[in-house]
Amino acid sequence: MPHGLTMLADAYRISGAVEVALAHLDEAQRLAEATGVRWILSEALRLRGDLQAQTGNDMAADASYRDAVGIARRQRAKLFELRSETSLARLWRDQGKHAEARELLAPLYAWFTEGFDAPDLVEAKALLQELA
Repeated sequence: MPHGLTMLADAYRISGAVEVALAHLDEAQRLAEATGVRWILSEALRLRGDLQAQTGNDMAADASYRDAVGIARRQRAKLFELRSETSLARLWRDQGKHAEARELLAPLYAWFTEGFDAPDLVEAKALLQELA
């Protein structure tokens, strides 16, 4: 259930229904904690950061992305870590922090040894090239 709610929240984010998306993320996080389905928490926090960035709340977005990265690292979930770091690096790029964004994302991208045609790795590589 938390995964489905997170996906639904992402659909609402894409459609621009920020408040509805945030409500679904709140419920997903509540259920994840209650049921122990904690693997989705990093992705839920990343999406929360995307919504916060979308509404101009950069400080909250930064905090959500950092929390998402921390959870992904503790869970050793490299894909979710990559997604969260890419989102945080994109936020920093938009704030003019190009060097910091590259320093954050480059080591994790270099960790991967295959799957470079996967959308998440393609997106990270494009961002790194832009930051170079």
